[in-house]
Amino acid sequence: MAFNSLLRRASSTVLPLAIRTLGSSKAFHGVAVSTVQKGNLSRDLIRRSFVPFLRFSTESSSKRSADEKLVQVLESELQCAEETEPGHDGVEEIPAGFPFKIQDNPGERTVLLTREFEDETIKVEVDIPHVSMDDEEDDNDANDENESNDEPNSIPLVVSISKGSGQLMEFGVTAFADEFTIDSLSIKQPDGTEEQLAYEGPDFSDLDENLQKAFHKYLEVRGINRSTINFLQEYMIAKDSKEYMNWLKNLKKFVEH
Repeated sequence: MAFNSLLRRASSTVLPLAIRTLGSSKAFHGVAVSTVQKGNLSRDLIRRSFVPFLRFSTESSSKRSADEKLVQVLESELQCAEETEPGHDGVEEIPAGFPFKIQDNPGERTVLLTREFEDETIKVEVDIPHVSMDDEEDDNDANDENESNDEPNSIPLVVSISKGSGQLMEFGVTAFADEFTIDSLSIKQPDGTEEQLAYEGPDFSDLDENLQKAFHKYLEVRGINRSTINFLQEYMIAKDSKEYMNWLKNLKKFVEH
């Protein structure tokens, strides 16, 4: 009987201890698993955040490299343009007796000439020179052929002559060295109000030859003559070169900033 009592006391002591030990083992396992999961999650978050950072760093480096390369090419083009462009010293000096006032705004490709001629107001819009593609082809073939088609460069003009009535006569003109041709001729209504499909006459080249000569003389008397044309040739070539240089400088400044 005493032995049975001793056995019951031993069992009551050992069994709770075993249960507590088993519970502690499960708790430790849970903590260990939780720690490992948190570690994996942290590594996954770091990996996910690091990949966009690498992508951003690569794109930023590529952008900087491309910008630096473009600036180098622009600087080279600027230097080449400065070295190869012929000098135009004094071109912008208006010759004595030049009949027009010149309005030349930097950054614009056209120049406006104006003058008052008796009861008329004359305006001439002058565009930059048109370089014939034949000139470039001739330069490329110069080593192979002795003959070349030296077609001169041309300058487009729009000549408008108005009187008190408000109507104006408008000529489309192409200027070459020492001469000009009339390409079109029309009468415009004041304030730009034109009748739809208004008759503008036949092609100028289809007019009677005497009528063509008379219109040429009409323009020459009003200042569209050889001296004006030759001055405009040099002036607009110089302007084209200057605008091109400024254009390159503005591009370079934009890319650098």
